[in-house]
Amino acid sequence: MTSHAVVAGVGMIPFVKPGTSGSYQEMGAEAARLALADAGVPYDRIEQAYVGYVYGDSTAGQAALYRIGLTGIPIMNVNNNCSTGSTALYLARQAVVSGAAECVLAVGFEQMVPGALGAVFNDRPSPLEDFLVIANEAFEGADQIPVAIRLFAGAGYEYQQKYGASNETFARVRAKANRHAVHNEKAIFRKEMTPEEVLASPNLFLNLTRLQACAPTCGAAAAVVCSEAFALRHGLPHEIRIVAQAMTTDRSSTFKEHSLMKAVGADMAKEAADKVYASAGIGPDQVDVVELHDCFTTNEVLTYEALSLCPPGGAEQFVADGDNTYGGRVVTNPSGGLLSKGHPLGATGLAQCAELVTQLRGRAGVRQVEGARTALQHNLGLGGACVVTLYQRA
Repeated sequence: MTSHAVVAGVGMIPFVKPGTSGSYQEMGAEAARLALADAGVPYDRIEQAYVGYVYGDSTAGQAALYRIGLTGIPIMNVNNNCSTGSTALYLARQAVVSGAAECVLAVGFEQMVPGALGAVFNDRPSPLEDFLVIANEAFEGADQIPVAIRLFAGAGYEYQQKYGASNETFARVRAKANRHAVHNEKAIFRKEMTPEEVLASPNLFLNLTRLQACAPTCGAAAAVVCSEAFALRHGLPHEIRIVAQAMTTDRSSTFKEHSLMKAVGADMAKEAADKVYASAGIGPDQVDVVELHDCFTTNEVLTYEALSLCPPGGAEQFVADGDNTYGGRVVTNPSGGLLSKGHPLGATGLAQCAELVTQLRGRAGVRQVEGARTALQHNLGLGGACVVTLYQRA
């Protein structure tokens, strides 16, 4: 077992609206080239590759990477819903720390279509049917609402009923996301907006409005993960280490308690975060910057508490005090997050990685978090899987 995996290089292409991107092969290959160039390592040094995407046929990973080389390496295709990119990163790190490989490539891409996410295969049971029962039983007419909107709107409503959080708290999360994205040239939505504008946008379900939901996006991102020994031997960047990482899936409480907060991964996220803090030997108070899975404003609020950035029921005060942004306790989603940067499902986890590596290197420009040395990443997939990763600058 090697001590730590290092992220030697990252790459990300700008996220764009569906119909305006290149093909998934082009996007994936370009992100991989950028990560290889950033690391200063040729493709023929890569020993394994893990390629993530949700909407695509089998071996799409090969179709993308064959554009940059035909070296005969194992290429594993990964699909774990919205946590796909971080699942690819998890497998890449696991290969390195186990000694199975010294230098591995993780790539994520998605070529999406406009509109709410839907099932591709309608001739068989949905993997989410047990989750949807919870929402359908809780709210009349919920079965007519798109899946993700149904679940995350319901989770936010449940949180409000439990803790009394106002609609404005969630709207302020979206306003913060766009304020951060103004300075990210790779984000798709970069215009500042007010909480009032967020609340005035069309209603989707319950208290959730359209501007509180991320939009389908196309894009790609990648990372080169290697052992510290390999990096030193080949003169690669080695200052950014993955010091702890955990992946969790659902437990029985997700279904037995009929809680939509649990159904959208609050328990999974807390368990993964707790494991990471324990493994790294640090607490949440030592984290400087966070990229978390804000597919909806409701999930960002739930995740503050799941990651122990604030106590249970404390998210509203956390937002009101500005502790989630520059000048506060911890900067969350300096990239603009999924809400403003965009959410091409398979790419998101690796785009989060790219942002945090850039932050820890001190190269984020106007959006740089001053003195950032420890970074936390949270990536969630319904159905379910949650990956939490802790990075530190050596």
